[in-house]
Amino acid sequence: MLLPSLLLALAVLGLALGLHRLAGARNFQLFGEIVSQVETNSPVVALTLDDGPTPEHTGRVLAILKEKGVKATFFLVGSDMEKNPDATRAIVEAGHEIGNHTYSHSDLTLASLSTIGTEIERTDAAIRAAGFEGDVLFRPPFGRKLFTLPWYVSKHDRPTIMWTLAPETDPATRTDADALVRLAVEPARRGSIILMHVMHDNREASRQALPRIIDALRAKGLEPVPVSHLLSAQTDEF
Repeated sequence: MLLPSLLLALAVLGLALGLHRLAGARNFQLFGEIVSQVETNSPVVALTLDDGPTPEHTGRVLAILKEKGVKATFFLVGSDMEKNPDATRAIVEAGHEIGNHTYSHSDLTLASLSTIGTEIERTDAAIRAAGFEGDVLFRPPFGRKLFTLPWYVSKHDRPTIMWTLAPETDPATRTDADALVRLAVEPARRGSIILMHVMHDNREASRQALPRIIDALRAKGLEPVPVSHLLSAQTDEF
């Protein structure tokens, strides 16, 4: 009796680990289109900034982007947009792209269809209330999705936008601006999608790195653009 029980436990554990890895996969999901890298002949990369907006840091981030002449995609949180409508409108008025990063930024891996619908639709409403008129792209919180979330997104004709490079992933280098520049730029190539977080107090190193990343990408011959621009430059050549 012990051996069958052990085998069953191992099988359940293996299944759980497999589903955990699938939920966080950057290049595969069970339903719909997922984009973590774009094949393009144009020397462009997408600059994406997740979370917020916040009244403390939005202005500084926008000032950096304006100084560098760069447009980015901000994947914003619906509840933060409702709390900070002026900051949200400032992003729109500066000509940046706003994407949907759900209302509460909760892990929706096992959420119900009703919960997912509410999370996405409330955020869409906040984006439109701020005056953004373009197509609204979607990025799941923590990059996690399994069954219901990608199914819902695909049924509403949206791709799931992931990323190629996430320089802040390692806690050991997250507070090191020099390391963030290196990790964002050295592996970057045409069609890369770069993920950054610049809206909260604990992301000072990322804010310091942001203008340097832009300069270093340009020195490498790569121009930072919004995700929609990157998608429009996509080719069928693989």
